[in-house]
Amino acid sequence: MENRSVTENHDGTPRRSRLGQRVLTAALTGCLVLGGTLMVLPWRPPAERAPAPPAPGAQARAAVAVGAPAALPDLAVLIGEREAHLHRHPQDAESWAVLGAAYVEQGRRTAESAYYPKADRALRTSLRARAKGNAEALGGLAVLANARRDFRAAKGFGEAALKLDAKRWTTYPPLIDAYTGLGDWKAAGRTLERLQGLRGGPAVMARAGGVYRDRGWREDAMAQLSDAAAGAVAPAEQAAYLERVGQLAWERGEREVALRHFQEAVRVDPDQRAAQAGQGRALAALGRTSEALSAYRVALTNQPDPQYALELGELYESLGLRQAARVQYDLLRARVRHAARGGVDEQLVLGQLEADHGDPEAAVRLLRAEWRRQPGIAVADALGWALHRAGEDEEALRFATRATDKAHGGGVRSALYVFHRGMIERESEKYGPARRHLQEALRINPYFSPLRVPLAEQALTALSEPPADDVPAMDAKAKPEKS
Repeated sequence: MENRSVTENHDGTPRRSRLGQRVLTAALTGCLVLGGTLMVLPWRPPAERAPAPPAPGAQARAAVAVGAPAALPDLAVLIGEREAHLHRHPQDAESWAVLGAAYVEQGRRTAESAYYPKADRALRTSLRARAKGNAEALGGLAVLANARRDFRAAKGFGEAALKLDAKRWTTYPPLIDAYTGLGDWKAAGRTLERLQGLRGGPAVMARAGGVYRDRGWREDAMAQLSDAAAGAVAPAEQAAYLERVGQLAWERGEREVALRHFQEAVRVDPDQRAAQAGQGRALAALGRTSEALSAYRVALTNQPDPQYALELGELYESLGLRQAARVQYDLLRARVRHAARGGVDEQLVLGQLEADHGDPEAAVRLLRAEWRRQPGIAVADALGWALHRAGEDEEALRFATRATDKAHGGGVRSALYVFHRGMIERESEKYGPARRHLQEALRINPYFSPLRVPLAEQALTALSEPPADDVPAMDAKAKPEKS
């Protein structure tokens, strides 16, 4: 009989030998030889194979189209692609809008305001190329105005985009930012509700978390932001939401929890500079000062945000390193001037600097003008404190109350805001409210500032001691009455 690798089963159908089956199995599953070891790789039908990841430019385009954070290398690719395309097709309104949005995100991620005039030109070119129905360009201009802290302009652009297409969900997030910056917390809440009726997902959850945080709903905010971070697919987006979770934990005084989230955000996206500054904040609170200084320096080197310079300067000052602190304060002033050339309003942080480390009366002038432009809660707090530092406590208390009064939108539980109110009340001889608010500030976050926490503790100690004129004087000649 002829030897064959295929024999017959009992029913007459062909049956392969064991050797033949092994060969077939290897052919179907595939094999890989590494260092003399045969590794069998599982085979998947084409429909079950994971799709190839999108190209970097496509990833960034998908992100900026919905207002989500994008990775810096991907943004660079997208910008290069769109610039080359528009050189050949200068009337492509959609590509101009995409390029403008990419410039805004690049400027935001790097704190480089020179990208913003480029974004403005690109977005307005998009409007000229398609004047009617260009909600995408109007929405991009709203995002740009928010990045420049021009909340009135952002509101105007956002509402114009909404009139063109009320179902375009990406118009709503920049409107929420604009209303928040203008102190219109009711409009921000209504806009969020409309957004949630149109769309779900991580980007909307993150936006809800911000609104809830501003209302003082800290647990709801944490839940929304945690779910957003868990649901995000792109690393840059996930890292941005992790940073916000860390910031919420920090605001609650949870140093270790905050640090873990900041560290994870940097691991996921090494360009997440806000999380690096957050590490500096948390490490300083944990007493790991050298690491904190290093984290702040890295953040500032790659994203020279004036707020980071203020925080680092105050950390130096708390350590008695006044010259190093002055270097950071000078850097902050230089960055504010540089930002202004790109149309960015950094008067709020400059006013905060001048109130505590410069000229309080200049701070009042800066912040009064800022209040007229955009009367948000952060400006109310800063102006109240500047007025206090300039000796105008009666007016200062009105602004400090507004910043912490839920009836006027000051629902955010900020240890700094409550500290400011308590100190102003103490100076105004409202000792009971002062004691209550200083205690509350330390309950909210016992580590909120390396400079201000010792001041709060000292003030509370003084408030707990009865004034000398409250102790009845004893006449040496008087005799105790008999019972």
